[in-house]
Amino acid sequence: MISHPRPLRRIASALAALIMASTAPAQPNQAPAGFEPAEPFIPPSMFALPDDLEVTLWAKTPDLRQPSNIDIDAQGRVWVAEAYNYRRHAGKDPAGDRIMVLEDTNGDGKADKSWAFVQEPVLLAPLGVAVIDNKIIVSCAPDLIVYTDVDRDGKFDPRIDKREVLLTGFDGRNHDHSVHSVTQGPDGKWYFNHGNAGAYFTDRSGRTFRDGSNYDPTRSGGGVTVFAARPPDYSGAKSDDGHVYIGGTALRMNPDGTQVEPIGFNFRNSYEQTVTSFGDVFNNDNDDPPAARTAFLLEYGNLGFASKDGKRTWKADQRPGQTVQTAEWRQDDPGSIPAGDVYGAGAPTGIVSYEGDQLGAKWRGVLLSCETSRNVVFGYFPKAEGAGYKLERFQFFTTNKEQELAGIDSMRGSLKAESLKTWFRPSDVAVGPDGAIYVADWFDPRTGGHAALDKTFAGAIYRIAPKGRKLTTPKFDFESTAGQVEALKNPAVHVRAIAFNRLKAQGAPAVGAVSALLNDPNPYVRGRAVFLLANLGPQGIAKTEEHLKSPDAMIRIAAFRALRRVNHRVIEQAKTLASDSSPAVRREAALAMRDVQFDSARDVLLTVAKGYDGNDRAYLEAWGIGATGKEAQVYAALAASAPGGDPAKWPASYANLIWRLTPKGAESAFAARAASAALPERDRLAAVTALGFIPSKEASNALLDLAQKQSGMVKTHAVWWLLNYKDLRWNGPEIDAALKSRGIYDPATISLSPSVVPEPEPTKLPPVSEIAKLAGDAKRGAEKAQACQLCHRLGDQGNDYGPALAGFAKAQAAEVVINAIVNPSAEISHGFEGVEVVLKDGGRIDGIVLSSGDPLIVQSMGGLTQMVPASKTRGRPIPLGRSLMLSGEQLGLSAQDIADVYAYLRTL
Repeated sequence: MISHPRPLRRIASALAALIMASTAPAQPNQAPAGFEPAEPFIPPSMFALPDDLEVTLWAKTPDLRQPSNIDIDAQGRVWVAEAYNYRRHAGKDPAGDRIMVLEDTNGDGKADKSWAFVQEPVLLAPLGVAVIDNKIIVSCAPDLIVYTDVDRDGKFDPRIDKREVLLTGFDGRNHDHSVHSVTQGPDGKWYFNHGNAGAYFTDRSGRTFRDGSNYDPTRSGGGVTVFAARPPDYSGAKSDDGHVYIGGTALRMNPDGTQVEPIGFNFRNSYEQTVTSFGDVFNNDNDDPPAARTAFLLEYGNLGFASKDGKRTWKADQRPGQTVQTAEWRQDDPGSIPAGDVYGAGAPTGIVSYEGDQLGAKWRGVLLSCETSRNVVFGYFPKAEGAGYKLERFQFFTTNKEQELAGIDSMRGSLKAESLKTWFRPSDVAVGPDGAIYVADWFDPRTGGHAALDKTFAGAIYRIAPKGRKLTTPKFDFESTAGQVEALKNPAVHVRAIAFNRLKAQGAPAVGAVSALLNDPNPYVRGRAVFLLANLGPQGIAKTEEHLKSPDAMIRIAAFRALRRVNHRVIEQAKTLASDSSPAVRREAALAMRDVQFDSARDVLLTVAKGYDGNDRAYLEAWGIGATGKEAQVYAALAASAPGGDPAKWPASYANLIWRLTPKGAESAFAARAASAALPERDRLAAVTALGFIPSKEASNALLDLAQKQSGMVKTHAVWWLLNYKDLRWNGPEIDAALKSRGIYDPATISLSPSVVPEPEPTKLPPVSEIAKLAGDAKRGAEKAQACQLCHRLGDQGNDYGPALAGFAKAQAAEVVINAIVNPSAEISHGFEGVEVVLKDGGRIDGIVLSSGDPLIVQSMGGLTQMVPASKTRGRPIPLGRSLMLSGEQLGLSAQDIADVYAYLRTL
């Protein structure tokens, strides 16, 4: 995990971080004492899954080792990318990592044959494998490699077969934030992504893409230097398509590497993507401690992890009162798309959409997302909600229903002694041509292999199928049209890819057979047919156009997307769809305008704007994406029909559109809304935010007025924007002078209060294990825990400055919670690392850095937050090296008191 400075916000003080500052026992990254699994895999009996499904152990070590990704071919063989040489274990196998092939030759539901397709020293912890006919695409930074198995024998022979580096320039070699697996979409394009380790590459069309970030993989996680330029060096630079992409980026391209197109950016580390047969893209994103998520990827959307130039972290931009989950994905900022299901600590990996019927009708359309930290494959049934989707999470497949976590980054990797259930680390999930679901397990007590503590370096693959029903792999006839059409109906994505490619090659002669699929009872099959028809020449395109009038909104969406891919009458069709009854269809019309000049896009954008209900954030962001590069012109067109002269009385359906544009010329309107006591605080703060995004003197002057004349959170936010962005967005010296003359902030008059956290003496309390045996009294514990309410919410009492403690103790073993109180410095939770600021006038301030500019903003014990001018400090903050939290003894707690506090926390 990379460490970043903390932003200005009201959060838990060091004192009130009593529990959360330390969440795990000592001695991280060591195998559990006295515990060795009987077998290097999880027995199927340990898994919880739906009653109508059953799980079997399909394969295990030694047939594979440490699987990072899997794919399944038309023969039902599972291809495995191994990461045996990952990070600190680089060089363990000098021959390099392998792409393994595993096969069930007798149909008994278990692999009985395995071999290496390829092993090369250059394969250093590959993160992706895709098998599309006889092309095996391996994602291994800095390269996207395509092996062509010319003789189709399942073994790479350089004398016969072909090896080509399709694209190169993905940074983060031997690092999980790099290039990930390829998936063929229903449009025939290849989709893939990379994490925020950065990428600087040129596609086969000659266009160069520069996806920088503030993340240097060589300084976090042990990545290997690949290029002279590091991701921070080109962060914020334009790519050759005229757009700025930062952080993790999702892309699609032609299979030959031409026409690369970024379709989403500013992830932290989206491990994989799944593309439904309607063209919807879903992904997950990893930020281990506070805010991992599963999301619908709004095309061209900014996922919000860093600032728009990639140089500022979300923590540096977290504003007063913002929750971590809101700030992490910048959900209060114009230009950030909806974050999806944000569920907290996690490290998600593989993801797939199940579109078959073999598991039973109830499972058609389920979205499955692997979550290694939580030992679970989550399930979702995406439900259309306006222009986006509602994602309600449930546990589909897990060893850890209780969610008692261990070995994860947010706990500094600390382990639990007896928890085999926490060794299940699902690295990928895939659908086989038989309709079964296959889950790869990187078996380890530590998430993802950052330490790879399992001495056997084991792995396993589990197969999920209907209870009491045998599923078999069909034999496909890819040489006949009928066989190709049947294969297009298969639930395995790259079986469908073979069928798509061969039917596309036929062209017009395939139109009739593909058109017959438009009546298939499975809607996903109908979606595939629509996409394929658009690739079958004029006759097929005409058939696709007919479906722009389908009564099914998803078919209309698929038809428009398919026609966009072949660039057929896009603007003309968008003008019609801009007034469609479905907000999701209107969303697509808006997105299609992103790279269209204003004169041609004007009518579409204004019509889509009329359909905005004032609440749908996905709709608003899609419209804003369509207005990219023409915001001023769109604003002028909207302003011509503004609903009244008083901005404070604008309806949300108009005010939010202007907020999304944040155009120059709207400063006075936003200032009026921010100052209006008649508006809810949320609307007033949104107006302050809009001013903060406008790089004009009028905006900074408006913020100065608000900081001087307003009170409460409006004033607080205005001051925050001025102090944090004065040197980046406006004239810093001029702002400094104005802040001083208006009496808002004058470093010369700042009076500082030293605050020192005393170092604890060696504890005289009994061992944690002994305290855990004491019977606690929750009522007495409630009294002792009152100090926590300074910053934490305990049940319905306390404050929301810091993380709510409800559920914390229930999710952890007693020793974990008790050790956090007794030995707070044993394990300091990510984000609570303390510093000491040495003052020129003597003394020091111990605390957490909230903002690292000038002034430095530090929060100290008791919740005291101080602005510390650089002129009053001796150098930069120094890491404290221990917890800011007082130990149990320093708080005057006895062993029994601690047992009582634990008992109370268990009730929340």
